[in-house]
Amino acid sequence: MEDLYIKATNDSPEVDFKYTFNQLTISGEAYPEDASRFFYPIIMGLVDFLKVNTKPINFNFKLTYFNSASTKMLFNIFQLLNEHSAHQQTVTLNWICDEEDDTIKEFGNDIAEEFPSIDFKAVTISAA
Repeated sequence: MEDLYIKATNDSPEVDFKYTFNQLTISGEAYPEDASRFFYPIIMGLVDFLKVNTKPINFNFKLTYFNSASTKMLFNIFQLLNEHSAHQQTVTLNWICDEEDDTIKEFGNDIAEEFPSIDFKAVTISAA
């Protein structure tokens, strides 16, 4: 399976899904004009990957901002990973955020509660 890389733009995140290493990363900001269109190939690639994956997955989540339309798409991704982790292989979600960003930290806590099969790891970093 070919890895998926999408370069960040002013309104969309960098997506670096290294399927060959079971390493998924999304970083930056996500507020594309058409979130469904942006996230569709990401979700479809993930679906295909999960069908053949036999090893634990690490997902590094480093978004500093995302709008409500992107949130819906991210929930689809988390749901796929949660189901995979519940029935197949462990999925570790490294929720990486600035130690002072309470909004992103709180959203991470919500994700941890909403998707209990994912191994959630809060990783705070200092802005300094």
